Amino acid sequence: MHKPPRVVLAADHAGFPLKEAIKAHLIARGVDAIDEGAFSEEPVDYPAMIRKGCAVVVEQGIPGIVFGGSGIGESIAANKVHGIRAARCCTVEDATLSRQHNDANVLSLGGRMLDFDLAKTMVDAFLTTDFEGGRHAVRVKDLE
Repeated sequence: MHKPPRVVLAADHAGFPLKEAIKAHLIARGVDAIDEGAFSEEPVDYPAMIRKGCAVVVEQGIPGIVFGGSGIGESIAANKVHGIRAARCCTVEDATLSRQHNDANVLSLGGRMLDFDLAKTMVDAFLTTDFEGGRHAVRVKDLE
């Protein structure tokens, strides 16, 4: 298990408050949080925000976390970007398994669905869990 030194964050207006809280948590842990927006609760269209964040994930080969009201639309938008494997997660087990079995490189969280303590624990699990490879590697390769 490891902690990545850099993580990309992207959100729409509904995910902004949780993004800000998670960003502070990551910075406190010594993680460089690259914030691609949104930068307020002023309404924005999530697909453009998520594409922007996911472009950095692909370019730099680092994990990302995207935030919306539910996280559903954000995960759909993220998965439209070639090279992204985004998982919308609601539990710590979801976040862990998304890494272990699916080699997810983007975690999608719903700011209106999760409290901060749960989201923080999910982020920590996502960022410190390694891909198991093995039989899962063939399946992940088939997703490309």
